[in-house]
Amino acid sequence: MVFAPAPILTVTIEQQADTLELHLHPGGQGVWQSRMIAALGTPVTLCVALGGEVGDTLRKLFAEEGVTVRVVERESGTGWYVHDRRDGTRAEIAENPGSPMIRHDIDELYTVTLTEGLRAPVSILSGPAHPDVVDPDIYRRLAADLGANGGTVVADLSGAHLTAVLEGGVAVLKVSHEELIDDGYADDDSVGTLLDAGRRLQEQGAKSVLISRAGDPALALLDDGTALQVHSPPLELADHRGAGDSMTAGVAAVLARGGDLREAIRIGAAAGAMNVTRHGLGTGRAEAVRELAGRVRLEPVDDTSGGDDDR
Repeated sequence: MVFAPAPILTVTIEQQADTLELHLHPGGQGVWQSRMIAALGTPVTLCVALGGEVGDTLRKLFAEEGVTVRVVERESGTGWYVHDRRDGTRAEIAENPGSPMIRHDIDELYTVTLTEGLRAPVSILSGPAHPDVVDPDIYRRLAADLGANGGTVVADLSGAHLTAVLEGGVAVLKVSHEELIDDGYADDDSVGTLLDAGRRLQEQGAKSVLISRAGDPALALLDDGTALQVHSPPLELADHRGAGDSMTAGVAAVLARGGDLREAIRIGAAAGAMNVTRHGLGTGRAEAVRELAGRVRLEPVDDTSGGDDDR
């Protein structure tokens, strides 16, 4: 199950030879994660709240996503963005992350999400496009209730939503090194500093922590205290956006089918690496991800003297 409380409508303008194209798709962190999970062959249910004209459009577009979608009607409007990618790079034209969800919306979405989460072996708690759209406390409640009833909770969050989900407790927390610095967990991006930040997150409620580092090897802190560097195979970059979401999706997909955490990290790293070679967010082919996973290296980190920064 993927909790995506506030998905957005993505509108992208592209140029193909002499033809101008307009693409409409559901978007947002949870949507991209569920898309990759489905691509890896794992059944997934997406729990969302939709409202307004944009929400009506998304409801129709979700039918083409290949995932089961549980929709709660919200009283306020769903968010959107418009990007211009005619020259091969993304330029933002306009965006609206959506109106804050009211208490009734939150209550209805919580009930639906808890129901689906109790049915699923693994639940991903993903964040909204803007932190003001969703009250962080729903993350604390979902993490606590799903974990207390035998579920495995994976979270990919930052800011107040990260703090809230740690209070509830999670099995795996994925976070980027930029988010750790922005949230005050780390002063810099050295390996030792990031590992120290990851251990503090473990003390606060995350059993295992996966730290993405853009083009550098990711870091993993397992629940047995092991620290690993995750070396993904080198690939040419087409679009870096969505790599972290694909990594989270790959981890969750493996855990959902009973795989261990090291296998999950390999698949997650491979899914993230595959995503950067494509322009579609959260996309890829399972056979390509499996092939890349065999080339992912997990190397122990000896950071007893502050870490070995490989930059």
